Amino acid sequence: MAGVEVTKLASKSHNSPDEVRTPNKTRVEVVRLPGYTLGRLNMEPGWKWSECVKPVVKTDSCQVSHVGYVVSGTITIKMNDGTQKTFEQGTSYTIPPGHDAWVEGNERFTCIEVMSAEQYARPS
Repeated sequence: MAGVEVTKLASKSHNSPDEVRTPNKTRVEVVRLPGYTLGRLNMEPGWKWSECVKPVVKTDSCQVSHVGYVVSGTITIKMNDGTQKTFEQGTSYTIPPGHDAWVEGNERFTCIEVMSAEQYARPS
């Protein structure tokens, strides 16, 4: 089988992460495993990327690529070209750079990121 190969059995809990980032209404729990970094992202109701994370990273829109899975809650993504999509619990997703996002409703949004965790919400 072609592709990435895992060479070591390892595990870590997001309940004891290697790093935590906490912009406004945001908690990013970063876990580093051999060759991989994963993140559990928690966004509170009222969270919006352009209000909560933009001041930290200082870009006009999110410039990170995302691949992940929605554990709970609902989030809407709006691309710079105006394309918009909403993701709900149980959804796997890909999001290219160049977007804003916001939590829908009154429930916390939680997702597991398998691509962007090392960069997401890191001060520039």
